[in-house]
Formats: sequence, C-alpha cells, structure tokens
Amino acid sequence: MDKTTIAIQELIETVRTLRSPGGCNWDREQTLETLRPYMLEEAYEVADAVDKGDMDDLRKELGDLLLHIIMSAEICREKGDFDLAEVAGRINEKLKRRHPHVFSETSSLTPQEVEKQWEAIKAAEKKKDNKRFFDSIPGAMPALQKAWRIQQRASEVGYPWPDSKTLRRNVAEALNEGEETLDNRAGSILFNLVNLLRLNGIEPEKALREKDAEFIQHFHRLEELLHTRSCTLSNATAEQLEECIAAALKPEHI
Repeated sequence: MDKTTIAIQELIETVRTLRSPGGCNWDREQTLETLRPYMLEEAYEVADAVDKGDMDDLRKELGDLLLHIIMSAEICREKGDFDLAEVAGRINEKLKRRHPHVFSETSSLTPQEVEKQWEAIKAAEKKKDNKRFFDSIPGAMPALQKAWRIQQRASEVGYPWPDSKTLRRNVAEALNEGEETLDNRAGSILFNLVNLLRLNGIEPEKALREKDAEFIQHFHRLEELLHTRSCTLSNATAEQLEECIAAALKPEHI
C-alpha cells in the first residue's frame, strides 16, 4: 500500500477506536445530525484557507474536513447503510461517467465544453431518475452562492439569460423606483446583480467575502487609532470617530 492509503486506513481505525465501547464518550454520542454544523464550519474554514493562500492552514483544514467525512461514513457503516468504500466507489464511477471524453471516447474539450457536457449528462441522469434539474443544489447553501450556481447551471444548458446591458438597466431601474418598493423588489435586485456579476466573470460570494475581510481590516485599524487617542468605540466622540475613520481609510492603512 502507498502512504496515502496507509494514512487513510489509520485514520479510519482511529475513528473506529474513538467510537468503540472503550473509546471516547463524546465521539460515541455523535450522529449525522450533531456533526452537520461542524462539517459546514470545516468546509468554510477550507475555503478561507484557500482564499488566504495559506498552505499550512489548508493542510490542517482539509484534515479536519476529511475527519468529518470519515466519521459520517463510519456512522452510516455502523447503521448498515453504507461505508467509506461505497462513498469512494460511487464518486469514482460518477467521475468516469461524466468524463466520457477521457475514459470512453478520448478527445480534447475546452473547460467550457466540459462544463456543458457535465450538465448535459447530469440532466439526462436526473431525467432517468425522475429528478428535477435543481434538486441537487443544497437547500442550506448560502443564498448568494446558490443564486450564482442556479444561474451558472441554467446557462450551461442554454437558458437565455438577459445580457449584461439589460441586467444593468434592470438593477438601476429597480433601485430608482423608491424605498416603498424596495421590500418587494429586493430579491429580484439581488438575483439580477448576481447574474450581472456572473456574466462578468465575478463570483459574488468570493467578492463579498473579500469586501467583508477588507472592512474588518479597516475596522480593526479604526479600533487601533481610537486606542492611541485613549478612547474606544463605545466612548469616542463623533468628531474623534470621524477623524479615525478618515485616517483608517488612507491607502497605507487599507
């Protein structure tokens, strides 16, 4: 066995030991439902490590996520539902089935053609299984990311979305209709804005995460500047706050 196979087998044995009668009380009590929030958190931490380009952190976070995958598969094995081998086997079969240009009829496709082929094969499989087109998109996916994925998937099978110019006009018109209609149009405005970003090659979830991080950095700098004036966010005067906000926004502080 190669070192990867050995390491994964050792991790499986460790998880089984933790869940055994002589193992850990906490691990034995875990269920798919109790592990769900932790798995989501670990997935976000993997994404965060990727965004930061921190390979040491990514190695750790991928390990944490792998633990949750193995733990969940082990719980299912104990219940007699399936095991990790079946999980790996299913995804292996799916990859080969969805890449006929590699495993069946060897040919060269562009990344865009591969995506369209994947969606076409997926749509045919769902039709055969009597499933609807968007049934595979998780209901718990963040709404911004979900809108982008819905639009992306629909476009890959030829759905005729408005062009960039039309979307810009629709967003601008909706924003100019007045606050009294904002509540009714908020979802439409966001959906159109996500579509506009997608057409321009921008992933909205990533763009917003980067802006969140930028604002947090700015806000932390604001706290530091207030501290040099012997005050805090809670007791600073409006004048002190405005001065520090302006200073925190200077290029050298951003």
